[in-house]
Amino acid sequence: MSEKPRVLILFGSESDRATMEETARVLEGLGIAHRLEQASAHRAPDRVRDLVREAPAQGIQVFIAAAGMANHLAGMVAAHSILPVIGVPLGGTALGGADSLYSTVQMPAGVPVATVAIGAAGAKNAAILAAQILALSDRGLALKLEDLKLRLARGERI
Repeated sequence: MSEKPRVLILFGSESDRATMEETARVLEGLGIAHRLEQASAHRAPDRVRDLVREAPAQGIQVFIAAAGMANHLAGMVAAHSILPVIGVPLGGTALGGADSLYSTVQMPAGVPVATVAIGAAGAKNAAILAAQILALSDRGLALKLEDLKLRLARGERI
């Protein structure tokens, strides 16, 4: 996509890339420009902070942040921005992703993170939720989402 990205997808580890490429695929299907960046809240906190702070000037309107284990990425993004943040907890841990789910969803008051399901379903839902947020001011995108809902009702898969 040649237009400016509207969604920044952050993920904590390279091992998370394949799951978050599902998010990118759904966004592409809806015609939403996006960017994928690997940045760990634990191993590269300064990089995360810089990406988040620079994002609005680059046209980013929504963040999607995904990580496993003690997933602090979405909360860190939310701490540095007033833009909407969607957290995707990832599995693959001894706790099956429950650790990531809790650390994503249990944010203190004033630091909201919209949280979706663990894993691939959550990755796809994060893209749809981001699209719904963007569609509030984009009628063309709203029509694409309506079409998606009709296709889902017919039994098509995302």
